[in-house]
Amino acid sequence: MNALAQVPADFLRALGTIRKAKCRSELRLAEIPAPSRLAPFAVALGAEVFSHPTRPGRTPVHGPAAMAFSGENTPASPGSDDEDDELATGRFILLHDPDGSAVWDGEFRIVTYIRAQLEADMGNDAMLGSVAWTWLVDALENHSAPYRAAGGTATRILSESFGTLAERPETIDIELRASWTPASSDVQAHLEAWCDMVCTFAGLPPLPPGVTPLPNRRLT
Repeated sequence: MNALAQVPADFLRALGTIRKAKCRSELRLAEIPAPSRLAPFAVALGAEVFSHPTRPGRTPVHGPAAMAFSGENTPASPGSDDEDDELATGRFILLHDPDGSAVWDGEFRIVTYIRAQLEADMGNDAMLGSVAWTWLVDALENHSAPYRAAGGTATRILSESFGTLAERPETIDIELRASWTPASSDVQAHLEAWCDMVCTFAGLPPLPPGVTPLPNRRLT
């Protein structure tokens, strides 16, 4: 039997909506290995935000998505630029269980992770966790991405160096692990909202609707 025929139609539909997502050019998005134990079907994307916008391109597709769109000529993810500064990283995972899940309250679940290094004064803000969660809620609302059963954890990480590395300055990172259930198999707006949230964590200013950043321009 054709392997593609074993993939549920709802999951294929969700993969198609992922392909339609449009993200800021500072964010590099590529598929990464998906977890195999969380759900019968899953797809995972890794994101990195750099100080330089990337070359135009589409999200590469692998796994079930690659089978669904094998006839299309999808370019590979742009490579890294040695002069770029990595501002934030993240993972976006879409899970699907055709039998549904009482814990998810649905057949789909989005699981995400974002990490970014902060300025010392912001990293010490006692309200940082609440702010990070607000960024998530606002991003989903701004993209009109209906959801339910959302939850998450924000963590601050202080890194100190000793011995031969003692000269390195202290750094403070913020991590947000969150998950929610999309209202349908159309997850385009959810991925776009998450991409905007990664850029917010990276400290990039929001773009007005319809405005695209100039290529090859270093942000300050």
